[in-house]
Amino acid sequence: MAKIDFGGTMEEVVTSEEFTLEKAREVLKDEVIAVIGYGVQGPGQALNMRDNGINVIVGQRKGGASWDKAVADGFVPGQTLFPIEEAAKKATVIQYLLSDAGQVTMWPKIKECLNEGDALYFSHGFGIVYKEQTGIIPPENVDVILAAPKGSGRTVRTNFLDGSGINSSFAVFQDYTGRAKERTLAMGIAIGSGYLFETTFEKEVFSDLTGERGVLMGCLAGVMEAQYNLLRKNGHSPSESFNETVEELTQSLIRLVAENGMDWMFGNCSTTAQRGALDWAPKFRDAVAPVFEDLYDSVKTGKETKRVLDLNSADDYREKLNVELDEIKNSEMWKAGAAVRALRPENRKK
Repeated sequence: MAKIDFGGTMEEVVTSEEFTLEKAREVLKDEVIAVIGYGVQGPGQALNMRDNGINVIVGQRKGGASWDKAVADGFVPGQTLFPIEEAAKKATVIQYLLSDAGQVTMWPKIKECLNEGDALYFSHGFGIVYKEQTGIIPPENVDVILAAPKGSGRTVRTNFLDGSGINSSFAVFQDYTGRAKERTLAMGIAIGSGYLFETTFEKEVFSDLTGERGVLMGCLAGVMEAQYNLLRKNGHSPSESFNETVEELTQSLIRLVAENGMDWMFGNCSTTAQRGALDWAPKFRDAVAPVFEDLYDSVKTGKETKRVLDLNSADDYREKLNVELDEIKNSEMWKAGAAVRALRPENRKK
């Protein structure tokens, strides 16, 4: 592992140059990898492994949209695409990539498909960490491992195709074979990781649930809406309000932050913007800190888990979700966003 200084703390990371694809292929040469679930993470990880020369099959409920998507992506029924239990029985590594609620439902059947020495792979620590609520308790004679890409399933695939890869965390919960870490790293490289950093199942799920509810999606959506509404209340047009709230962030500034860091961003904007940003950033930090404290507590105590499992397992969850998403889509802010996106030069040329 390479030692990297992360803001004054030395951490070890594993790069794709250190643990090469050739090494990953060698480690996995006798494995059959079954990707169980072809929804969010499944397609990207499965396609990347297939392109990397790994022996991968897909397990998915037959007849649904995800089954059809797997077929469209080139997985062949009866050869590389099977019903879930059939795929799991064929596997030596079960990649358990169903939704968290789906994992709970399918676990009794998946557990029966595990043989001594197999590996049970997750991309999220949810099922294992909250075992009192999920009931997912693996047998003692298998490896239990995790490789968690720090991005959406779509990004896992698009980054792979453009050659950049994605960073992922990895963890070993249970090492029965003595090869669990080696298997984990090989799987991490095979799915397209550029580098991997070590964590635990517990730390992964705590940080992941906090992040997606916080800065990555929930907080971001909330503060954008607050600013947009404020501008509209003060007489700004929908187009101006959206451009100053969302478009400039997503199309310009965040890309520069990604490339160079926030200090560079502050140092390379107008002095007026620079002074205002530096003065107001601490005020926003201090204002939202109590909300983040509540959020982390809700994650750590399992309150978020209970809500997820209760709501996501309901028969009418999809219908209610669509109502919520339509409400966002049909709001003035995001209708304005659709109009703004259509005006981007690259979209006008289509």
